[in-house]
Amino acid sequence: MKLRQLATAAATLMVLFSASLVLAESDARKSFELLKGMEGNWVGTNQQGQSLQVTFRMTAGGSALMSEIHGMDMKKSGPENMITMFHLDGDRLVMTHYCSAGNQPRLKIASADAKSVSFEFFDGTNIGPGQGHMQRATFSQPDADHQTEEWVFLDHGKEMKELFTLERAK
Repeated sequence: MKLRQLATAAATLMVLFSASLVLAESDARKSFELLKGMEGNWVGTNQQGQSLQVTFRMTAGGSALMSEIHGMDMKKSGPENMITMFHLDGDRLVMTHYCSAGNQPRLKIASADAKSVSFEFFDGTNIGPGQGHMQRATFSQPDADHQTEEWVFLDHGKEMKELFTLERAK
């Protein structure tokens, strides 16, 4: 009798564990779908009023989304393109940011809802102790034609924030 109860409890735990994995994967996929909805060209300004353009494009057979920021360097003055790649990694959504700082921070979802996805740094390449790198990024899309991007650069313990306000290019 006890063996049967133990087997039933183990089977229940397995079902619950499997359901939580499906839910996590589902949430990552939902967030990826939200970002994929940003595909196209966007124009707007940063918080200093400088013009910029951001392009989102699906690539790699639909398995990755590439974002390219045109005309802005968050560290130096002058135009600089930065690339960010988003893709599913098993049951999580990650992004790799190819930064003008010369490094490649990787970020994973910290929070998400139906209109925004926030990412937090978890590792990267070419980042020495205390060196500047993208620490957080949030992509919000209140409607199909408007979006904001908030980027947080961490350099020797000091955070620098940048906010892009964008409209879909017509």
